[in-house]
Amino acid sequence: MNDFADGHIVRLRQIAARIEPYDWAFARENGDAIASHWAKVSDGKPAMFNGRILLQHRAAIEDGVFRAAYFETDYAAFMTWRDHGLPGPRIRNGFAMGALRAADGAFLCGRMAKHTANAGMVYFAAGTPDRSDVREDGTVDLAGSVVRELWEETGLTQAEIVVGEGWDAVFTDGRIAFMRPVTIPLPADEARALMLSRIAVMDEQELDDIVILRSAADCDRHRMAPFMKPYLAHIYGQG
Repeated sequence: MNDFADGHIVRLRQIAARIEPYDWAFARENGDAIASHWAKVSDGKPAMFNGRILLQHRAAIEDGVFRAAYFETDYAAFMTWRDHGLPGPRIRNGFAMGALRAADGAFLCGRMAKHTANAGMVYFAAGTPDRSDVREDGTVDLAGSVVRELWEETGLTQAEIVVGEGWDAVFTDGRIAFMRPVTIPLPADEARALMLSRIAVMDEQELDDIVILRSAADCDRHRMAPFMKPYLAHIYGQG
C-alpha cells in the first residue's frame, strides 16, 4: 500500500475498489478488549450502533487510478483499533466525502451531533463504507456513497446537486478521505437554511448544524478531523 505522509494529497481519475475475504488478526484476537472499549465509548450514547463496515487492507495507485481491496468488520473493532494506535499490518479507513460548495464559492460542512461518536467535529458529509455500498459484482461504490451520505445527513437529493469528476485523496494515519467536488446552485446562506430545514424533520439526526467556510482561516474556529484542513488549504491555495 502506498505510504504517504499525513496531509499528503493525490489527485485521482478513478477509484476501483472491491470487497474480498481477509483475516484481520486484530479483530480475531482482541474480542474482550473490543467489547470493553465499545462499552466505554458508547456509554451514554444509546444511538451509537455497532454495525458492519468496510476497511481497506491493500491498495495501490496506478496511472491515476486508486485500486483497493476492502474487507468487512465490526465498527467496534475499528474504533478499538483506531483508539489503540492502529496496531498490526497497515489497514486504512478509506471513505468518500462530498466536498460541498455553494454557488458563491463557500464550502458547507456538517457539525456532528452530541450523540454521535465524533460529537462537535466539523467535516463534509461522509460515512465509513458498509455493505450498502457493495454492488452485486463485489465492487465498492464510493461515488454512490457520496450522494447517499449527503442525502442521509443533510436531506439534499441528487437532483439538487452537481457531482464533479475525479477525486482528491487526502492521506492521514489510518485513513484516506476521498474528496469528490460537489456543488449546489445556491448561495451558502440559502443552502445552509435549506439543509437545516431538512435536518430538523429527520427521525435520526447525525448533524446539529451546518457550518459555512469562506476561507482557510475559517477552519481555525472549528474542531476538524486531520484530513479536512489540508484539503481546504489545498483548494483555497489554488485561488
